[in-house]
Amino acid sequence: MKLQVVSMGELLVEIMRENIDEPLGVKGTFAGPFASGAPAIFIDAIARLGISSGFIGSVGRDDFGKLITNRLKEDGVDTTYVQSLDNYTTGVAFVTYYSDGTRQFIYHIPQAASGRISETQLNRDYLSGISYLHIMGSTLSINDSWRRLCYRAVEIVKNSGGKISFDPNLRPELLAIEKIREICEPILSSCEIILPSGEEVRMLMGIEDIDRACRRLLECGPEIVALKLGEEGSCIYTREGKLKVPSFPVNEIDPTGAGDCFDAAFIAGFLKGWSIKRVAKFANAVGALAVAKKGPMEGAPYLREVEKMVGFGES
Repeated sequence: MKLQVVSMGELLVEIMRENIDEPLGVKGTFAGPFASGAPAIFIDAIARLGISSGFIGSVGRDDFGKLITNRLKEDGVDTTYVQSLDNYTTGVAFVTYYSDGTRQFIYHIPQAASGRISETQLNRDYLSGISYLHIMGSTLSINDSWRRLCYRAVEIVKNSGGKISFDPNLRPELLAIEKIREICEPILSSCEIILPSGEEVRMLMGIEDIDRACRRLLECGPEIVALKLGEEGSCIYTREGKLKVPSFPVNEIDPTGAGDCFDAAFIAGFLKGWSIKRVAKFANAVGALAVAKKGPMEGAPYLREVEKMVGFGES
């Protein structure tokens, strides 16, 4: 079966503080491990929405690695090019949440299996013919090897007629913003769809006004800017104008992964041939459902759950 969507990047487990406002630097309790990694959350979510998908990445040959790969396989993600390494442990992120909505992370990614990628994992036949390759800024931030092979994967997909979707997913904890802008530029100029948050579009463009920053972002190459606004929904920018789409009310348990699930639903909606308004409404619903369970992937909904919330099916 030919895959429709492929993503690539960091695979890791997330271990989180059980209590809000508890810093990582003090004694306390944690919950987890949960399968995680922004591109992995994306690919798992899009598979749950019924889109054939595959992933390129690395885990350690350990129990954390098994937890991640088993989760992806159970949801239908092709893991042919997910390698298990003997000499590296699976990546880990420790996270705590604060009452004001901010988070603090400690990452073990570049020195872990997550930081390893080999030339043999970038198979031209595997990537040729897919509809979308989804790239994350966090993956570009890992190291030179990941960055170089992401750029090459983009070239392969574009040359075979596929499209690129890009979530900047900026991680100032990993790289300075000036470096992030530099490494994102080749993807910005190649992607058809970019899916940033408001703060990310400000950082990328160096423009404080979000509306102006999004319009400027369109000049960099993308055809669509899908601006994620959290509980306010989303605003979709094209060269024809902009469309504000409201969110769905939901009891927030864990916001991690909501943006990645929004990305997945946005691309899934386009692959289903829907109008941009319907796509955005669908993506808002998926993003809302994603925050209703603890754990970065645990809230990723199945298609039937989204249809029930949104009020429409495939017809």
